[in-house]
Amino acid sequence: MERPEDAPSAFQAAWNAHDMAALGALFHDDATFVNRFGHYVRGVDEIIALHAPIHETIYRDSTLENELVDLVPIADGAVILHFWSRLAAGLAHPAGPHEVDTMILAVITRGEGTWRIQALENVTLTNPRTGETVLRG
Repeated sequence: MERPEDAPSAFQAAWNAHDMAALGALFHDDATFVNRFGHYVRGVDEIIALHAPIHETIYRDSTLENELVDLVPIADGAVILHFWSRLAAGLAHPAGPHEVDTMILAVITRGEGTWRIQALENVTLTNPRTGETVLRG
């Protein structure tokens, strides 16, 4: 990525193309990833291994729509991003077509002339009283 604020659209493009090589290229080799269910992995190979099976099955016809919320520089060559992400699952999902909103926090760092994700955490929006998944406005 040429700029850290490119991360939400680059992540969206890789997801929507179901292109695991493109997804992996967004991350530093030793990056960490926490999915919306709290599953933690470290390293690009593990990040791809976490995503490849779902892109071959239940999310093979899914799409993401991401929207940058903010970008906070924390040091030279390091920023924190927050972005909304709406997952639209399709007919391949056992629950059928539905949407899930999440907030993604990502630490993006510059190395070797490019920006990549060092750490990413994805949190599903839920109603704290009921635990039900909710969509943002």
